[in-house]
This record gives sequence, C-alpha cells and structure tokens, in this order.
Amino acid sequence: MSNIMNDNKSAKWIDLHLHTTASDGTFTPDEVVKEAAELGLRAIAITDHDTVDGIEEALAAGEKYGITVVPGIELSTEYAGVEIHIVGLYVDHMSHELNAQAKSFREQRDGRNLKMIERLQKYGFKITEEELYHRFPDSVVARPHMARFLHETGQAKSVKDVFDKYIGDDCPCYVHREMITPMRAVEIIHAAGGTAILAHPCLYRKLNGETFTAMMNDLKKSGLDGMEVRYSRNTVKEDRHYQEVADQYGLLYSGGSDFHGTNKPEIKIGSGTGNLFVPAEYLDRIIEYRKMS
Repeated sequence: MSNIMNDNKSAKWIDLHLHTTASDGTFTPDEVVKEAAELGLRAIAITDHDTVDGIEEALAAGEKYGITVVPGIELSTEYAGVEIHIVGLYVDHMSHELNAQAKSFREQRDGRNLKMIERLQKYGFKITEEELYHRFPDSVVARPHMARFLHETGQAKSVKDVFDKYIGDDCPCYVHREMITPMRAVEIIHAAGGTAILAHPCLYRKLNGETFTAMMNDLKKSGLDGMEVRYSRNTVKEDRHYQEVADQYGLLYSGGSDFHGTNKPEIKIGSGTGNLFVPAEYLDRIIEYRKMS
C-alpha cells in the first residue's frame, strides 16, 4: 500500500470523468478507485450520471488506496435538441438541493424507462420493469442496463446490437427524455459548491458552428468554469482545438476517459482508448481557481 501511495503522490496523470455501478458503469466505486491507484494515477473524479450515491464509497476507497478522489456528478441536459452533459467537480455530495435534483432526474429516467420497456415488449423481448430493476438494484437504471439485460438473458447478441437496432437515438424503441438546460445544470452545480465543466464537446457535432457558439456564450454568461479539452474520443487536432476554445472563453482545462467498465470496453481508466493523458496540472489549476473564487 505504501508503494502505491508514494507513486500516486508523484504521478503526472489524472482522470476527471469516471462512472461506477452507482449509475451505468460496471465497476463498483471501490473497484474504480483501486484500479486507478494501481495504474499510478494521482487523482480521479467519480462523475456518475445524475447521482452522487457512489461518492462515499469512493472517498473511503481513496483513503484506503492512497489516491485523491474528487467528488463529482454528470448532469444530462439539452440545448437546441442535442443532449449536452455538464460535469460537476468538487460538489458537496451531502447537499440537500443537489440530492433533491438528482432524485427528480432519476424519477424522470424511471418514467422514460417504463415507456421504452413497453416498446421493447412490443418487439417481442421478455423484459419487465421489475426484472430490470432487480438485476441492477443500486444503479441509476438507463439504456445501458436495458441492453445488458437483453444481452445477459440471451435475447441479443451484444449490447451494441441492442443500441444499434432498438434503443439508440432515433431507433424504434427510443423515447426522448425531457431535460434541463446546460445553464441550469451550471447553477445546480454551483449551488452545491462545485466547479462546472462542459463534458466531451467533441460529441456535440449535431450542433452547427453558430449554434455551438451561441451555447458557449450562454454557458459563459451562466458561469461555466471549464471544458474537457482532452477526452477518449478526441483526435490530437481536437485536443488543440478545444484548448483554443477554452482559452477563448477563459475556461479551465479538464479531461477524462468517460470510463464505464465493460459497458464501454474499449475505454480504459486514465488512458481512454490508448492515447489519453490528462496532466495533473489541470487539477492543480482547478484547485487554485477554487481557492480564489
């Protein structure tokens, strides 16, 4: 243990975007933290979708394995018809308002889940709400869980196949979910004492240049603090581009793998698809920024 702790204190790399079984990952919070420590990362952030339920376990694991764990969350929002994610770093996971908001988001997910289950049943799949939630009792159940259920019960050849044919965006069993604006997500994160980061901008290609600029202007006005300039699916060119965008708006740099365990098997903690390296100085700057705010 002491070797891991010593290595982590001098490590150069971090990962500020990780998911656990508290939302739609397949590693428990303890397992994620242990893996990150064994990989020699200095720090990580647990950023489960619309929940902070895994934070206590992750913080305890950070103490156990000698690695800094940043309490976080990832909120799902919508702008101009496109789903946009806002990550909160250093949120107060005990915040009553944050937990109330997270509960509301999960209830909306549950309503959407039921509609999607009904559509899947019409396509001949044997799946019920009771069976799905029983199989994933401590998770924020969403589309990845439906896909895993159908695959694990032998009704589909793979998780990807379920998404591609049935529950992916615009597929026959897909149901749209009403979401808050990204500006509202920034407000919620700030109210919980957190630092608000625009997640994986490379994934918002459906926004044309003018609309993306409008969103960035709106987010800056709402107090957005940073942007993920390094991400698993970024090209080197995109790394440079989003650093320039962050500089243009006076935003902090952040980055992460978006690790989900076997739900996204090609993505590894710390290294993403193999070429991701988020420097520890990004977190150092975030910490300094928070001290001055």
